[in-house]
Formats: sequence, structure tokens, C-alpha cells
Amino acid sequence: MSVGWDIVWLVARRTWLKTLRRPVTLSFSLVQPLIWMTFFGFLFAGFRPEVPLDGLTYLDFLAPGVSVMTILFGASQVGVGWIRDLQTGFLPRMLNTPVSSHVLLLGKVLADVARLMVQALVVLLLAWMLGARLAPTWSAVPAGVLCLTLFATAFACVSSAVALKARSQEAMATFIHLINMPLLFTSTALVPERQMPDWLATVATWNPLTLAVDAWRGALLFDQAPSFGSQVLPLLVLTIVVYTLAARSMRSVAKLY
Repeated sequence: MSVGWDIVWLVARRTWLKTLRRPVTLSFSLVQPLIWMTFFGFLFAGFRPEVPLDGLTYLDFLAPGVSVMTILFGASQVGVGWIRDLQTGFLPRMLNTPVSSHVLLLGKVLADVARLMVQALVVLLLAWMLGARLAPTWSAVPAGVLCLTLFATAFACVSSAVALKARSQEAMATFIHLINMPLLFTSTALVPERQMPDWLATVATWNPLTLAVDAWRGALLFDQAPSFGSQVLPLLVLTIVVYTLAARSMRSVAKLY
């Protein structure tokens, strides 16, 4: 058992080192949300979202949404690392060892999720520097972080499953463009659900990004702990399902090599 966790740690450490050696990726992941908050936050400064807290500015409302958006965009690109490992021969060599494919998958996903959570917190710091006023309810923050972690894990696994099935950079680029924008603009990351058209509000209700954003925004602004039944549990079920799919994709790659 300890050997398995040692390998998980080694895979995670390798993933972090590869990320640190490509600082452009880290820089872009922070510049992009900064642009969103700057342009949208100040462009719609006069917009007052209909939310439970009076006196809330649009930048205040936007900051948690962009924080979770950063996780979505980063998680959707996790699969790119698997494709590089396939092309360099690293993954096939590892799959031909006694190491379980679950250990490899878990190590990389845990490393990427940890990085995404740090990036999300840095985005909140940038939002605060721009003038966003956050009032975290510390008793609700751990459950909010749990929702973010589940969301990050789920979409990192989705990206991994797609990459291991498609095994091409072009397919991953198509996947990233097809999933990110529709999920973002049909969620509550940018606009409250009550100010959406009815059909869009219905779609947003079923959007996993909405579940994570609402849980995080509630903990940071509205003194609301995430609901287990309507937020934590659906994200947990989604994570389990897509992790299973990613693990199956990993086993299918192992058979090819």
C-alpha cells in the first residue's frame, strides 16, 4: 500500500516539475482571469446583480465565478499532458510495469487539482487587489473548497478520458473549445440565475459549473454553506462516474501497448 502511495507522490511531483518548467502556462492561467475581471468587472460596473446581499457590486459577484472558471479552463487541459506522455513513450513504459493504472491516474489528477486550487485562490487575491469585497464565512469555506475540489477532479478526469481515447492534440483542442464556452455561458459564473431567461436558468440549474460557483460564492459572500444534497452530492457522483471512465480509458491504452 505504501509503495502505491509512493508512486502516486512521484507521479504528482513529476507533474508539478513539468508545470514549473513551463511558466508560460502558469502565467497565462492567471492573466486570462485577470483580463476577464478587469474588462467585465469594470465594463458592467453599473450592473447590480439581484442577489441576497444589498450593496454588492458586479466585481464582488464576479470574483468567485472567475475563480471557478479558472479551474474549469485549467482542468479541461489536463489531458494535454497525457498526450505528451504518450508521444514521448513515458506512459506506455509505465503501463508495462507492475504499477496499477489507477496509481498513475490518481497521481497526475491529484497534482493537477492541487495546482488548480492554488490558482483559484490566487485569482481571488487578484480580485481583491482590483477592489472586490469578499466576506468569507469561515465555517462554510471548507465545504466550498470541497465542492471546488470535486469539480476540479471531475473535469480533470473528463479531460483525461477524452485525451486517452482520442490521443491527439487536435482532438483535445476541439474538446477544450467545445466544452469551456458553453459551460461558462450557461452557468451562474457571470450572471445570477434569477436574471436569466427561463430556459437558460433551467439549463444553468443542471450545469456542474453552476453547482461549484454557487457553493463557492455562497461561502465567500452570502454566509451560506453548500447544500450536501443539491451541490456536494451531485458533484461527488459526477466525480466518481468520470473517474471510472478515465480509468477505463487508461486500461484501454494499456492494452494497446
